[in-house]
Amino acid sequence: MKRLIYLAVALIIAGLALQSHTNDKQTEKNENQKNGTKVLVCYFSATGTTEKAARRIAEITGGTLHNIEPAKLYTYADLNWRDSLSRSYVEMHNRDFRPALKDSVTDMSDFSVVFIGYPNWWNTHPTIINTFIEANDLQGKTVIPFMTSGGSNIFNSENELHEAYPGIKWAKGLLMNNVSDDDIKDWLKENGLR
Repeated sequence: MKRLIYLAVALIIAGLALQSHTNDKQTEKNENQKNGTKVLVCYFSATGTTEKAARRIAEITGGTLHNIEPAKLYTYADLNWRDSLSRSYVEMHNRDFRPALKDSVTDMSDFSVVFIGYPNWWNTHPTIINTFIEANDLQGKTVIPFMTSGGSNIFNSENELHEAYPGIKWAKGLLMNNVSDDDIKDWLKENGLR
């Protein structure tokens, strides 16, 4: 009988903890909507790593996800950065290159904040990010970059984006490697989103 009571109490506590976590997430989403902040989390992910980072941001902000999808998906051979004939190598060594998108224009009219995420390629953002930016109207929106990387930082990419697109209102970016949810929340706060 004692075991049943302990089990019942443990289940009640677990249920309350889950409900509290769910309520916290809903409160965060409601705060963003109350402030008139509608968030779009766009990402290009060749291997799934950046997609995972984008999903975390969308969950914390209550944002809508959008996959920046190339017209032709990248294969393992395309991503071989050591092969000077690989697709990624060729694209990244011609910064004017603009890989085609599956869906070039995204309806951003309802969103005031747009996150743009990507993997680190040659210490910066892949050229498909330029294709996406140039195909969409980001005027009047706060645009926040985020990056995943095997070892580099986001600074060079941020500088290149600011220089290439000075008319966009850029906010501080984040390298998503090994960051906690609290780190993401602090970054959002730093950018005025919390």
